[in-house]
Amino acid sequence: MQPEPAVTFRFATPHDAGTIRAIEFEAGLRFIGVGMTGIADAEPMALETVDRKIAAREIIVAVDATATCVGFVMFEPQPARIYVQELDVLTSHAGRRIGAALIEQVAQLARERQLTQLVLSTYRDVPWNAPYYRRLGFRNIDTAGLDAALSARRDAHIARGLDESQRLFMRRELD
Repeated sequence: MQPEPAVTFRFATPHDAGTIRAIEFEAGLRFIGVGMTGIADAEPMALETVDRKIAAREIIVAVDATATCVGFVMFEPQPARIYVQELDVLTSHAGRRIGAALIEQVAQLARERQLTQLVLSTYRDVPWNAPYYRRLGFRNIDTAGLDAALSARRDAHIARGLDESQRLFMRRELD
């Protein structure tokens, strides 16, 4: 068996914008298998959004040994924490712990900034969503435990048409 080629991590550059959108689109297709065709049919993020997040250094990409971008994590720094907005890895590279390593990149960045937690919102029952994040140390946040910022994000999800009854917020405390 061949050893796994090295994957490295870096902040995204403007050159990565199209690839990030393509990875997001391909990752969304997985939702067809769980009956969530609306997600699979959705357009990827607007290029302007990706460009803005790249300029703010709020996207980290995973790059394989062939210098191909194979995954990314997009995040938003907040007081005392980082909100993980999106994590996607190409299906061809699934199962290699690239997603877990991308989360660790964000956790390390949070620690360097003296932030104490990572927070995200995800689908409760989709195997590569909440169950996956639990394996990475995230725990559910009860609706009553949502602060004003997370409540506002929940309201924004509802306004975009997301079914919040299928979603939950999760938190991971950092050492």
